[in-house]
Amino acid sequence: MDAAFKALADPSRRQLLDRLRDRNGQTLRELCAGLDMARQSVSKHLAVLEAAELVTTARQGREKLHYLNAAPINAIAERWISRFDRERAHALADLKRALEQPTMDSDSTTFVYTTYIRTTPERLWQALTDPAFTRRYWGVSFGTDWTPGSPMTWTETGATTEDPEQVVLVHEPHRRLAYTWHTFSPQWAEANDIDEELRARLASERRSRVTFDLEPEGDQVKLTVTHEFDGAGTLRSMCSQGWPAILSSLKTLLETGEPLA
Repeated sequence: MDAAFKALADPSRRQLLDRLRDRNGQTLRELCAGLDMARQSVSKHLAVLEAAELVTTARQGREKLHYLNAAPINAIAERWISRFDRERAHALADLKRALEQPTMDSDSTTFVYTTYIRTTPERLWQALTDPAFTRRYWGVSFGTDWTPGSPMTWTETGATTEDPEQVVLVHEPHRRLAYTWHTFSPQWAEANDIDEELRARLASERRSRVTFDLEPEGDQVKLTVTHEFDGAGTLRSMCSQGWPAILSSLKTLLETGEPLA
């Protein structure tokens, strides 16, 4: 947390994070545009933000894209805000955003989240694929043989979802896993107390996909989750709020033996 606080103390670095908040997934050239900073200075600030895990990067062809990573800030919230009324804090934050930011970036089609977990790639891989693990921190279990192209069933809160387009995309043990997101069926909606209007909006969107990249770093594993979906879709908003909680619970389970309550 010390690195995150030190990185956030600089107004130029906060400005770069604000630009990524407004439009995530920018190149160095795009981030430099319109700033009263030399390219070298921007590059140095980004290096500090990466070291503090506030920014993560991903390659897209020849380009290196920068993404705002909420994991360190979420850890700060878990440490201090959790002892207060979290729902009230969320409501106040939502009101503040509504008053100060009447418009939202609707072009971003990618959500990226990076966290570091004190475990092994083998153990983390098991936690991502074994129903005995996924049920504990996520409440979801998958039925599949994990062969690329194979169908997947999703079981959540007692409802099992099946669809020919629910498939495994990538399966590289201990390195990379990717699959398409589940179908928003009436059975899933009923089991999760989702009204028909919201379910219909979700069902009308292009099917999304999620990728998990695992990279060993000493006694930890760097886990990067990339979720791609409709930029202006409802699922984008839901996942950007849901993934931090799921991954925090996964990290806690692997490091302590118990998921978040």
